[in-house]
Amino acid sequence: MKDFYIAHEEDIKRGKTTDVYFIRTKKILETKRIHRKVLADVTTTSLPKGWKWGILAGVEEVAKLFEGMPVNIYTMPEGTIFHPYEPVLQIEGYYKEFGIYETALLGMLSQASGIATAALRMKIAAKFKPVYSFGIRHMHPAIAPMIDRAAFIGGCDGVSGVLGAEMIGEKPVGTMPHALILVIGDQVKAWKYYDEVMEEGVPRTALVDTLYDEKFEALMAAEALGERLNAIRLDTPSSRRGNFKRIVEEVRWELELRGYNWVKIFLSGGLDEESLKELADVADAFGVGGSIASAKPIDFSLDIVEIEGKPITKRGKLSGRKQIYRCEKGHYHRVPATKKLERCPVCGAKVEPLLKPLIKDGEIVAELPKAREIRAYVLEQAKRFNLTLE
Repeated sequence: MKDFYIAHEEDIKRGKTTDVYFIRTKKILETKRIHRKVLADVTTTSLPKGWKWGILAGVEEVAKLFEGMPVNIYTMPEGTIFHPYEPVLQIEGYYKEFGIYETALLGMLSQASGIATAALRMKIAAKFKPVYSFGIRHMHPAIAPMIDRAAFIGGCDGVSGVLGAEMIGEKPVGTMPHALILVIGDQVKAWKYYDEVMEEGVPRTALVDTLYDEKFEALMAAEALGERLNAIRLDTPSSRRGNFKRIVEEVRWELELRGYNWVKIFLSGGLDEESLKELADVADAFGVGGSIASAKPIDFSLDIVEIEGKPITKRGKLSGRKQIYRCEKGHYHRVPATKKLERCPVCGAKVEPLLKPLIKDGEIVAELPKAREIRAYVLEQAKRFNLTLE
């Protein structure tokens, strides 16, 4: 009996995290000796909340899932911007060999892509100021590293999870909890103890909304730590906020009036796209929780589009092997794989195919970039193609 309701890696690799009808399908195909090679597309027909674009994430886990299996996989590079109706991944092989892994494949892509997309949207809403992912407390701890990785590659500047940060080669980011101040019983002592105990390199960020008004605690922190104070953090609960932007403006005014111009203002607590857009001009950095970590997954589906080389699919889908081309200016084109594009039909710019080999006959043939490289690719696309939240 396991202590926690989680699937271990060997459970996933053995296909035990599948839906039961895939097991039944495999049994029928094996019993009736039906051995057909298929090609399947992974696509979505819509994005959460009417979003116009998404960020593909979870590709590395998919590669590890299918490594050693007799399949070929073609995929957009992890971190690529995609749109509804564009295949982000294609898998080719004998269906009875890979069908039981559809559930895991879709889950790996769907949730990670939803989180990565939400992260980039927050980054855009914050006008590309620092955004940190603080939301793993809202989700099951078994998937905390996946959440942290997806949030980071989506554009977050750091993550709070210790294991998640370790697994992507980053240092965890955080400040102090209200619990520290309450247990010590005095906010000034808590800030000073934090400064005394924390190693150099950890930013001195004081939480300033525990016992008194934010404005007065901010001044107390600045007086207590002086030039060692990097930032103050406001985590004011919604029941006490009123006009949060006005509170932040007050804090900024009082700090600068007294010469504490170097002290940054860090905001957290229930932030979402709308609040970040409103607060981006008055704060320096943001900690976002559930709006990233609990983001709605992308509703990907896997559909057979070819059997034994012949185009065929279910109603509502497009059959046949496809390619997605993107030009230098961000125009996307979905075409049959037999049609080669050299130039964009819209603007004449050069195009590149986005679906590229990931696995050939079970061997990973694509480079699997580090999280920081994927993050840089995501942010580069966002700026080059001038992504908006509309």
